[in-house]
Amino acid sequence: MWAQPLLVQITNGFGLSPASGGFLVTATQIGYAIGILFIVPLGDFVRRKRLIAIVMTLSIIALISCALSPSFIILALSLFSMGIVTISGQIILPLAGDLSRDEERGHIVGIVSSGITTGILFSRFFSGIIAGLWGWRSVYIIAAVLNLVMALVMIYVLPEIPRKNKLESYKGLLFSVFTTFKRHSTLVRILLHSGLIFGLVFNIFWTSLTFLLSASPFNYDTFQIGLVSLAGLVAAIAGLGIGKLQDKGLSVPALGVFILICLITMVCGFIFSDSIIAIIIIAATLSIGVQGISVLSQARLFALSDEERSRLNTVFVVNNFLFGAVGSASASFLWAMGGWSYVMIGAIAISAMALMVWLSSRSSFHEFDNGIGN
Repeated sequence: MWAQPLLVQITNGFGLSPASGGFLVTATQIGYAIGILFIVPLGDFVRRKRLIAIVMTLSIIALISCALSPSFIILALSLFSMGIVTISGQIILPLAGDLSRDEERGHIVGIVSSGITTGILFSRFFSGIIAGLWGWRSVYIIAAVLNLVMALVMIYVLPEIPRKNKLESYKGLLFSVFTTFKRHSTLVRILLHSGLIFGLVFNIFWTSLTFLLSASPFNYDTFQIGLVSLAGLVAAIAGLGIGKLQDKGLSVPALGVFILICLITMVCGFIFSDSIIAIIIIAATLSIGVQGISVLSQARLFALSDEERSRLNTVFVVNNFLFGAVGSASASFLWAMGGWSYVMIGAIAISAMALMVWLSSRSSFHEFDNGIGN
């Protein structure tokens, strides 16, 4: 997310079209998905504290490489590498599910998820400000310093947590990730809700918003684009209480409401594309809807099994960011085809698809909640 407000500045610096910037985000997200798939399951296999220290150290190296990249290709490869190792938050999140009681798990997951969302949004905000002052390379230098500080803090405060299972090999651990679909029949439906909205709609909107705001009639610089990103902070605040809907047995209807919110905001985005006030309201409302879907989906996911939350979270996040990679690439494609109107039409169609998935999933989710099925 550091790169999104910087896309225009980066592409201009390398003499490329703004639409090419979407592929930098895609490279990061594909790398992130690989890191989640091959590293996060180790949270069930090795000591988490050591694992977090290693991946945060590697992320510092990757950030420095981004700052020093002499070409667009090297930057894309550096961002790809950075995506692989910036996954410490996803190692910690399943731990929150493990340590919480059943009746409060949704609330706890919501709090941790909101913290991650806040970090994403502030990264967009501050990257825009920093790039406006000192250029886009300085963003990655400062990020490397912040990661170093956080790594030292995490090493100091995290307790030693033993491995959770009796799997004897890394190969067996990875194999068990892929067989989660066989063990949990509702998993595909959970993944579809989150992938369509967070992965596609959210990424299509925010990637294209950078192109919209940097062009006429707005002509915003990276600092101003970063300020607009703050609209999403309302989602982080709302997320603190969203998880309680799962704990109270209201997650199924609430999920439908949040999907409908996303659909309506994208329709509004199509209609009100020349008003910055409208765009800020749309961005804030969309962020609430996306956060609601993400928190409720993840809380439902962690309820599937007490023994394999790291692996379930791996499947969840890989799914989101594979969808997200498609979303970012689609944003560039739709923008090149027809600008903002094509982007919004695509987002509306995807939101409507997610609503149909929810309508077909209600009975399965209710059966699981009542202890009938999985």
